[in-house]
Amino acid sequence: MPRPPIPPFNMQTAFRKVRLAEDAWNSRDPKQVALAYTPDSQWRNRSEIFSGRDNIVDFLTRKWAREHDYRLIKELWAHDGNRIAVRFAYEYRDDDNRWFRAYGNENWEFAPDGLMQRRVASINDRPIAGSERLLRWSAGPRPKDHPGLSELGL
Repeated sequence: MPRPPIPPFNMQTAFRKVRLAEDAWNSRDPKQVALAYTPDSQWRNRSEIFSGRDNIVDFLTRKWAREHDYRLIKELWAHDGNRIAVRFAYEYRDDDNRWFRAYGNENWEFAPDGLMQRRVASINDRPIAGSERLLRWSAGPRPKDHPGLSELGL
């Protein structure tokens, strides 16, 4: 089933695709998020390399079990044809209530139906004090009026 917007992307459709992905990840629902990827989608996330929706669900389930109060912002970096590059930052706390901000870049490649067939992510974590948090909103999608990465100086 097609997952609009579909490639080739222009500035408007690439921006929309990025915001839809951000909203989905902020839902922290692994099964829903996985539906945006092809059944055989290939992933590299930090040091993990895997493929397939079942593995995506497993990965995201493990991730969000240890990253509490997760809040994410993605920003379009570039697009061309069926590819989009984004930069992102997210904040979370661990089981010991220590806060972190993760920074990274993702390269995305899409199938003609708009499902992501390849995701390559490079991510670095930085410990932060709770008072340094910038991504503050109730669980779920980032509010439309919340600043993005550039506006926050990230």
